[in-house]
Amino acid sequence: MKKWIPLLAALAVAAPLHAEPVTPPAAQASAMSEGVVRKIDAANARITLRHGPIANLDMPPMTMVFRVQSPELLSGIKVGDTVKFRAEDVNGSFTVTAIQAAP
Repeated sequence: MKKWIPLLAALAVAAPLHAEPVTPPAAQASAMSEGVVRKIDAANARITLRHGPIANLDMPPMTMVFRVQSPELLSGIKVGDTVKFRAEDVNGSFTVTAIQAAP
């Protein structure tokens, strides 16, 4: 029994109970969804996207209007562009938090 005490103590110190999960960069990249810009309303910080599935929101493909977290995200994006974007549920509103033109 005395042999287990140091081992258990070492495990308790090495593995905190409330460690935050670390998302690998590849998983973060896969969190981006793809879509095509249908309309941009920069004055109201909104964008209409025809998008594929959005995994993190458990959303099927469709066309919808999203809020944009910051109007600056829309710079360099135009109607007809194919984009990669990240959408999140922010206070009950589907919001684009990152967007970039797809290569």
